[in-house]
Amino acid sequence: MPFHLGTPKAFCNQIIQGNAAELIAQLPDDSIDMTLTSPPYGEMREYKDFDYQIFSKIELPKIIQGLFRVTKTGGVVVWVTGDQTDETGESGESMRQALAFKEIGFRLHDTMIYMKSGPSYPSNDKYFQIWEYMFIFSKGIPKTFNPIKDRENRWWGTKWSKIRTRRDPNGNLRTQIWYEDEGEKLGKRFNIWQYSVGYGNQGDKISHGHPATFPEALAADQIRSWSNPEDVILDPLAGAGTTLKMAKENNRLFIGFEIASKYIDLAKKRIELANVPLFTLD
Repeated sequence: MPFHLGTPKAFCNQIIQGNAAELIAQLPDDSIDMTLTSPPYGEMREYKDFDYQIFSKIELPKIIQGLFRVTKTGGVVVWVTGDQTDETGESGESMRQALAFKEIGFRLHDTMIYMKSGPSYPSNDKYFQIWEYMFIFSKGIPKTFNPIKDRENRWWGTKWSKIRTRRDPNGNLRTQIWYEDEGEKLGKRFNIWQYSVGYGNQGDKISHGHPATFPEALAADQIRSWSNPEDVILDPLAGAGTTLKMAKENNRLFIGFEIASKYIDLAKKRIELANVPLFTLD
């Protein structure tokens, strides 16, 4: 298999222990096709040898800066995040992170929603919280978009399925040709994706050795949408290794960074469970 120009061979198809900001600094410029990761959501979880205040104020800005440098032009960062909620309300940290990406030059290509099948922490003083952000940041216009088409199109088969009326900015109605996939039986998804969560729904059972994981299906769907086979996928906050396992299963190269040794051991076990063999980078 041809090796990706600018990607260090020593990094590919493994998970490396260390500080994410420091390890990203060792990657060459313009070497990553796609990043899919999820940072800690405030202090909602306790991680060994981890201080969220240090992470958010010192490490996170370095990670975001580093991601811009290493992302190829047209590459994408999928940033799955949520806000900590306490007696003072929601932290708003997700929006601050999104603005930080924009301020250094990333394009906020889409604000997607990861909708869960139920709330993790039901609250008695507000409606139940069952979603998180999936920000899609791109370095320029995304070079790859492989839309998933599994949404049943209720207008399929009608003679007028491609003709709709819409309002101009001045309020006037006009007729327009609708998107091509509206004339197909299955259309492109909306940008709210729902997944079942909880034990047994995240993927393999051993993933629950980590306190905060997202579903394997979420990772697979994002990887297929914004990258192509043999692209390089990075997860600088790899945790239980969900991104890495799904990259392997979908014929992508992967690089993972994780600071906690016990999660590296967990991630390696999960990567071994993937349904395709590791690449040989000869």
